[in-house]
Amino acid sequence: QVRLVESGGGLVQAGGSLRLSCAASGRTFSSLVMGWFRQAPGKERELVAAITWSGSVPNYVDSVEGRFTISRDNAKNTVYLQMNSLKPEDTAVYYCAGREVGATRYNYWGQGTQVTVSS
Repeated sequence: QVRLVESGGGLVQAGGSLRLSCAASGRTFSSLVMGWFRQAPGKERELVAAITWSGSVPNYVDSVEGRFTISRDNAKNTVYLQMNSLKPEDTAVYYCAGREVGATRYNYWGQGTQVTVSS
């Protein structure tokens, strides 16, 4: 079992920055593929960014490419999402999630953290 706890959300003006953190506990965090999802009101949850166990080959949804950076520190069992040049359309609840390598679905989830970007 893996427990994930997000932090770092809040209210920011358009053009500002936030860094989300996700602390993991319970098993070998370094073996998991980690992702950040978001869900805005009335919209489906979408995968924003993901990163492999080694931290190589991060990938992003097109709408955040060049503005968001996902990273991880396996020694601290933590994954981060640095969000720059935030836009009102980035407003959502952001979730940290983990899956086993080779698995097709994420089965470990955090409780979510609200990010609100004002115009």
